[in-house]
Amino acid sequence: MLTVASFAYNEATDGREQPATALYAGPFVSVDGTRVAYRRWGRSGSPIVLVGGFVEPSWVWEKVGPLLGRRHRVVALDLPPFGYTLRRGPYTLARWVELVRAVSSRLHLVRPLVVGHSLGAAVAADDALVHPRGVSGIVLLDGDALPVGGPHWLAQLALDPFYTSVFRIATGSDWIVGRALRSALGPHAPKQSHAALQLWEQPFRVAGTAAAFKEMLESGVPGLSLAELRRVSVPRVVVWGAEDSVDSVTAGRTTAAALRSRFVVIPGSGHLSMLAKPRAVASAIDRAATTRTAR
Repeated sequence: MLTVASFAYNEATDGREQPATALYAGPFVSVDGTRVAYRRWGRSGSPIVLVGGFVEPSWVWEKVGPLLGRRHRVVALDLPPFGYTLRRGPYTLARWVELVRAVSSRLHLVRPLVVGHSLGAAVAADDALVHPRGVSGIVLLDGDALPVGGPHWLAQLALDPFYTSVFRIATGSDWIVGRALRSALGPHAPKQSHAALQLWEQPFRVAGTAAAFKEMLESGVPGLSLAELRRVSVPRVVVWGAEDSVDSVTAGRTTAAALRSRFVVIPGSGHLSMLAKPRAVASAIDRAATTRTAR
């Protein structure tokens, strides 16, 4: 009965996935056949690249981007398989760094400050480690840059038709997405409206997303070791929401110690500090972009 119900549900929701261009008007930039979605702010000043975390579209920077754009040229991009970038793997740290560098080059951002939030922190740190002359510095925002392994046997259980049904239900439910979002925003976050939740749910409808998430489930979330973080030599700073319950403040302090960097705490903010406290986050990033000195 469950199998029949799953097949019936999948049939009823068939056509839910659409090309990214049908869901997001752009802009896009093509990198080796991968159409990367991005947003930009500012016309002058030093370059900054903003890299989001797990399931974060580039719109999460909509409050911070304009503030930084007053003094800098700012670009935020969607890492695949998140946001509206084409679902084309592999979904590895090396591939993400390659995309960040290629997008920066295409948009004429020379030696940008790379800001990585959550999962994006590992991308920023690896970029600095592998291409120290290609960045002016890095900011790790609510992300310790360490790998997150998972029980790989779960990928073997992600069988159709059940996997497709569960994926569509979980990523299309205001209740499920809302609970996850409240945890990420922090204990004082207001209840999210249906329209606000749709901003998070819509990218899951981009064609190829379910398959891409299954691929990531097999390998876990990539990152660097503490030993590798100790080798980062570019200017760097770690910024953290004081009430982050997704990645603890202790984890942030551990990464800051490995990097031998300054550690900035954002009061009253959870994991999505760029949405909860955009001015404080923008100020920390602006300071890093202006001073460009390791602390």
